[in-house]
Amino acid sequence: MKKRALISVSDKTGVEEAAKRLEKLGYEIISTGGTEAALKKAGVKTVNISDITGFPECLDGRVKTLHPAVHAGLLAMRANPSHMEQLEKLGINTIDVVIVNLYPFKQTVMKGCSFAEAVENIDIGGPTMLRSAAKNYQDVVVIVDPADYEKALSELESGNVSIETRKYLMYKVYQHTAVYDTLISGYLRSQIGIEFPDQLTLAYEKKEQMRYGENPHQKAAVYGEAIPVYNSLINAVQLNGKQLSYNNINDANGAIELLKEFDETAVVAVKHANPCGVACADTVLDAYKAAYEADPVSIFGGIVAVNECVDKATAEEMVKIFLEIVIAPDFTDEAVEVLKRKPNLRVLKIKDVARKNPAGTMEFKKVYGGLIVQEADNGVYDEIKTVTKAQPDKQDLESMKFAMTVVKHCKSNAIVLARGKHTLGIGVGQTNRIWAACQAVEHSIGGAQGAVMASDAFFPFSDCVEEAAKAGVKAIVQPGGSIRDEESIKACDEHGIAMCFTGVRHFKH
Repeated sequence: MKKRALISVSDKTGVEEAAKRLEKLGYEIISTGGTEAALKKAGVKTVNISDITGFPECLDGRVKTLHPAVHAGLLAMRANPSHMEQLEKLGINTIDVVIVNLYPFKQTVMKGCSFAEAVENIDIGGPTMLRSAAKNYQDVVVIVDPADYEKALSELESGNVSIETRKYLMYKVYQHTAVYDTLISGYLRSQIGIEFPDQLTLAYEKKEQMRYGENPHQKAAVYGEAIPVYNSLINAVQLNGKQLSYNNINDANGAIELLKEFDETAVVAVKHANPCGVACADTVLDAYKAAYEADPVSIFGGIVAVNECVDKATAEEMVKIFLEIVIAPDFTDEAVEVLKRKPNLRVLKIKDVARKNPAGTMEFKKVYGGLIVQEADNGVYDEIKTVTKAQPDKQDLESMKFAMTVVKHCKSNAIVLARGKHTLGIGVGQTNRIWAACQAVEHSIGGAQGAVMASDAFFPFSDCVEEAAKAGVKAIVQPGGSIRDEESIKACDEHGIAMCFTGVRHFKH
């Protein structure tokens, strides 16, 4: 039996050098198509796959390696006398090294393509060879990732590839083909419009190992979707500061999701995944100042997200306090220089950071033993109905929409007080609604006189109305739907407060 290596790659990174090293070790190189041409150009002697199979490539290259001369050579167990006798009778040589990577399906769909083009970039022969070689890991060295060339070839050159390395390379193959198939099935699922498949597979790629997780004793890593989402935090360009932490990413994502709600200039400040100050204004500077003034205590050590370019004047304000992260679609050069005065301040540039999530976006949450999946909570409300004698004016209605937008992104139970398009006080994550209302009132800078109050869910009692009345709240917006709605409506009428129902709840757990 000759020593043979089969090489057929889409990603040709490092393959010429790898082939030359195998050639020096006495391997006969079998190859196909573009790989064969590249190796010959590099001076590597190759044998075409058709000379091995005795059958020409056909169907525009769809069939070339799907042949017993290939797969018997891969799958024959060298320690099994029966297998080796059969190979000898059939005139089939073993194949001892396989270097294969697959048609660029991912790259094809990322650049935009027709359905037919996507299908044509589904590799059949490559995954089949990889799986055959990996199954016979004890006899075949199989490499799917160019990053593994050095490890595998160095061990081959030393005379033996360890069983540990062989198992690792086997793992890499099945992981790679699993992700490849997941990308294909995910593409087809999106094309057909299947929301909740009977079986769900997801493909993610490791971006980096993190220093630690939520707490220092927890290990952690961050993964991005295998087909990147370019306006995602995961693919941000970092202009300054140290590595993002687990909590940074979780909290910053919350800021970005709220920021996406606004079409006008907006600044969102977040602490521990909850908004602590949100404002819309004519300029970034004015919006930042209003968001800061909404809660100058909680913003300390927080995250700020902006949907417009950050200028020098705004950056000068930002560096007056300790912030963990500043996120924006762009920064002026002068603003970057100002922000760099704080060497640990993470400055993230995310193009189209505030672009709305596409229709059909799903949310995933891991629970022990499973995964819960839901549609994203898109929109705030479509209709609003006044249920009290007092009527909100146009400005009240605008403030209600703004406040309900913010409360939608607060952990339940949540209450938001706002005046104009600036938050005044935010109560989040309480086990009952009155505590959230009291918290929002207590933390309202300058008081809540003339403000509007938004609730993420209905009032089960009239106590929140009473608290709003004491604080001078002018109007309340809530989903409605409690069996005790009339109690809250009556209390509003007694205090001259306008109340509107939206019919849309926004629990966030």
